[in-house]
Amino acid sequence: MFSGSIPALVTPFAADGSFDEPAYRDFVEWQIAEGSSGLVACGTTGEAATLSYDEHFHVVRVCVDQAKGRVPVIAGAGSNDTRVASANLRAAKEAGADAALMVPPYYNRPGQEGIFRHFEALATSTPLPIILYNVPARTVTDIQPATLARIVAAFPDVFVGVKDASGVLARVSQHRASCGPDFCQLSGNDDLALAFNVMGGTGCISVSANVAPKLCAEFQAACQSGDFVKALAYQDKLYPLHEALFTDASPGPVKYAMTKVRAGFPETLRLPMTPAGEASRAAVDAALAHAGLA
Repeated sequence: MFSGSIPALVTPFAADGSFDEPAYRDFVEWQIAEGSSGLVACGTTGEAATLSYDEHFHVVRVCVDQAKGRVPVIAGAGSNDTRVASANLRAAKEAGADAALMVPPYYNRPGQEGIFRHFEALATSTPLPIILYNVPARTVTDIQPATLARIVAAFPDVFVGVKDASGVLARVSQHRASCGPDFCQLSGNDDLALAFNVMGGTGCISVSANVAPKLCAEFQAACQSGDFVKALAYQDKLYPLHEALFTDASPGPVKYAMTKVRAGFPETLRLPMTPAGEASRAAVDAALAHAGLA
């Protein structure tokens, strides 16, 4: 169910900072037409941290409504408060999401036992399957392979996959050995997605796919068919974009890039995020040209 190129969608805001629903609906439609195999609504790239509760799940509902079952919708639902995360899971289900994307608790910095207990508590009441999201650079907590294996073994019907943004490629093999070859492993890093797939990954929850959905979908299709020579050619074409989109605080660069590939797409961000700087914009422009997108 969760494989291929799955963009972590940016959330468009109008000039006054409000959610731009028409732009978002158009964006979702374009993503599906270009071959994206799933959609993540209200993840980090979607500036979920600056959305109110009502806004957050309104965006999820709009995404679900526009997708109309053509691709699965994964809702960002994590929190560092276990009770809030549980409520988010119920809200994501009510909004129509097919699954939830859940980080381990951030800021609190629980140990491995605390991480397990957090997900254990969620598993007892979740109405949705959960994709674990391990992103230590943002959460300052790291779901160690042994802990992930423990979580999945305890609740195999709940925890159906992982988005791994640890940057440690060996974990693909570690997770494969402990959770089995059918456990869904999605890269959380565009630049590592080729190696990730070679080692047994099934796709990528992608930032670059916001901007280059067709190329990212074709890259993933080549990986899934085992044509890694073709996949490498796509990697070479896309790699400068993968780098450029993180030359300033995300999602500043990707929102700038969207204005270059989608006429009229709003670049507005919510504080504390700010627009990409001049050097970052130049890097994005060069990467888009390299990929044949501008």
